[in-house]
Amino acid sequence: MAVTNPEQHRLDENAKKIVPLVKWGPYLSERQWGTVREDYSANGDAWNYITHDAARSRAYRWGEDGIGGISDTNQNLCFAIAVWNGKDPILKERFFGLTNSEGNHGEDCKELYYFLDNTPTHSYMKMLYKYPHAAYPYEALIKVNAAGEKKNANMKFLTPVFLTTMNISMYSSPTQKRPTKTFLSR
Repeated sequence: MAVTNPEQHRLDENAKKIVPLVKWGPYLSERQWGTVREDYSANGDAWNYITHDAARSRAYRWGEDGIGGISDTNQNLCFAIAVWNGKDPILKERFFGLTNSEGNHGEDCKELYYFLDNTPTHSYMKMLYKYPHAAYPYEALIKVNAAGEKKNANMKFLTPVFLTTMNISMYSSPTQKRPTKTFLSR
């Protein structure tokens, strides 16, 4: 008899369809706005149809996005991190990025985040998001990247807000003990 670990046991159960362990998982995209999936423009310009600023006022048809988010497989129920540092003009609900025309290298996410762990059945997931205590440099990132040339390096995190200020380390660690029980921790 082969010795199996708990994750292998969950994989075996999932393969037999005994329990739907993959019902919950990291199925939210990091960026749903400004993509061809959500293009309702008259001229087919998906990249400029919805900006990051307009995204928080939109409902999506083909998916959702969120920071460290999880959802069921059909995205009927979605959970994600929302934070505010007390200095930004908006509640941070999605990663900031540029549209194709705003950046010198096309669409680009301007955030610091890391996926640290994930089991195949998503029974355990962990991600880290770094959010500055200082005001997030939305306008500076747009301005500097729009002025750049294609051959220049794009401006990412070499700004004072990321180099000289403290960041809030946000960990998202959903844990699934059973298919019907998902625990959210932060």
